[in-house]
Amino acid sequence: MRRVIITGGTGLIGRALAAHLAPAGYEVILLSRAPGLARDLPAGVRAVEWDARSAAGWGELADGATAIVNLAGESIGGGRWTAERKRRIRDSRLNAGAAVVQAIKLAERKPEVVIQASGIGIYGNAGDAELTEDAPAGRDWLSRLAVEWEEATASVEPLGVRRVVTRNGVVLSMKAIAFQRLLLPFRFFAGGRLGNGRQWMSWIHIDDMVRALRFLIETSEARGAFNLCAPAPVRNADLARAIGRVMRRPAFQPVPALVLRLLFGEMAGVLLDSQRATPRRLLALGFTFQYPEVESALRALLKGA
Repeated sequence: MRRVIITGGTGLIGRALAAHLAPAGYEVILLSRAPGLARDLPAGVRAVEWDARSAAGWGELADGATAIVNLAGESIGGGRWTAERKRRIRDSRLNAGAAVVQAIKLAERKPEVVIQASGIGIYGNAGDAELTEDAPAGRDWLSRLAVEWEEATASVEPLGVRRVVTRNGVVLSMKAIAFQRLLLPFRFFAGGRLGNGRQWMSWIHIDDMVRALRFLIETSEARGAFNLCAPAPVRNADLARAIGRVMRRPAFQPVPALVLRLLFGEMAGVLLDSQRATPRRLLALGFTFQYPEVESALRALLKGA
């Protein structure tokens, strides 16, 4: 049986990917620091404990595995980026990468592929520029973090392991806390753009996210960086109007950039920075999106909500 190990597997993307892979005949192992909390797992999926910094207790599972999908890392959302929080966010990513590398070095039969998560934040605040995978990295803290995160597992390549880096867009899912927060003002008829609304947002429906991850696992030609986002990024103001149309709510109550910066400090850049990323390499390999346009994605998610 083909085995896929997912670090950070009890999070939004990990659980969705596991539910997608198990019915296709994969044995799926979710690595978690608290596996006892991983309830209601599909058949063919199990949780295994790890310390998120070494191969102890799980490394033998990497021997002969089809893929290791490294999603582990403390969330960048949820509050201000204090110096201590930045340290935790960075360490969680680099330590998880080191654990994956250690397990692969110990494996007699190396995994076929490592899928290394990253984010479109690597490009920084890029304005209206169209960002393909060969665009340069930005210079802010989040961009530098993404560069380090991507490099955390680079040393598996000389070991003969195929490696894919996924620069993930904003995931649209009813289970995503960020998306829930985005919808909340609209539920109270107080939705609108963030800042001037001209910033580009690169997004992806959760179903396309997991389909793309499986595609990259199974496509032997896939190597290097891939933007995992829909082919039609949207400006924030257009996203607000689309949400308003789908929810039948007004979308005229803006949140000034100054307010966001006062509330969130440096982290407000996640909401206000502009990244117009396109999935050039994914499309070139023949992947097709189920939800290429944001309004169809919103309608699918909000049906009956």
